[in-house]
Amino acid sequence: MIRIGKISYWHVHAWDYTKQAQEHPEAEIVAVWDEDPTRGKEAADKQGVPFFDSLDEMLKCDDIDAVIVDAPTSMHKEVMIKAAEAGKHIFTEKVIAPTLSEVTEIIKSIDNNKVKLTVSLPRLNDGYTLAIQDVLKQGLLGEVTYVRVRLSHNGATAGWLPEHFYHLEECLGGALIDLGCHPMYLTRLFLEQEPIEVNAQLGYITGKEVEDNAVAMLSTASGAIGVVEAGFVNNFSPFTIEVHGTDGTLLFGTPDDKLLIRTSQREEYKNDWVEIPVPDNRVSAFEQWITHIQQDTSADENIACAIELTKLMEASNISAREHRAVRLDELKS
Repeated sequence: MIRIGKISYWHVHAWDYTKQAQEHPEAEIVAVWDEDPTRGKEAADKQGVPFFDSLDEMLKCDDIDAVIVDAPTSMHKEVMIKAAEAGKHIFTEKVIAPTLSEVTEIIKSIDNNKVKLTVSLPRLNDGYTLAIQDVLKQGLLGEVTYVRVRLSHNGATAGWLPEHFYHLEECLGGALIDLGCHPMYLTRLFLEQEPIEVNAQLGYITGKEVEDNAVAMLSTASGAIGVVEAGFVNNFSPFTIEVHGTDGTLLFGTPDDKLLIRTSQREEYKNDWVEIPVPDNRVSAFEQWITHIQQDTSADENIACAIELTKLMEASNISAREHRAVRLDELKS
């Protein structure tokens, strides 16, 4: 049994991960710490587990094997390094940290202390992602030239996002660094090559401290372009994926959850859009984390994707702030 200490209920998905732990036969939440004591005590009481006023004291407990991190983004470096140094395995909400230099410090601590890290990048495990990767592996689109992924909701205009999600000091960003993580790591994945430059634009429709409307353009050495879109101000915006190549195109979510292909590489796909099957999702990132702990394996692909995600987010934020394109090799590691 993996005994888990919960680090904060700040994030909107904190209870989702708690539920995953509660439903996993090999995991259990045994303690809670929260930077907001009132919120933390309520969460601990609801689960019938101890609440710790001090994170250091919780991490000293020998009967805690691992932690789930849902603290404010601004606290990720502090709490994860403490957890790693205490020998606790770590499952964390994205992003690992807002800058490459902070991620480098966190990964170094994780490696030095031989703990298992997995980052919640759930759409990597969704069936449509697996199906698109399979099409690309077969080369059915030819050379990839353009990828666009959009994810947006009405959290700011309908008022259901928690107010602290608009606090720049805690979040270090808005729609892009939160919701935009998903289209960002998917766009990077489908481009199949590391971008060299990022150009981002942020919008502030509801007048919050953080952006609620965002777009980032990723440029590559081959000339392929990726476009990442995210927002908190759209009522009926479908989750949308486009992958275009020299020989064909894939579309998903326009607007239905169907994966469509048209390509000159196969006779049956030349003349009309054809729906192709989407496999079942892989097991969740949380389940993968538990397995890595039990089998002493590493989430190498997940971690590499998460590091790339931070690089692209940091470059995007610099780009928007300085109104210029930012090369990834400018970032300090």
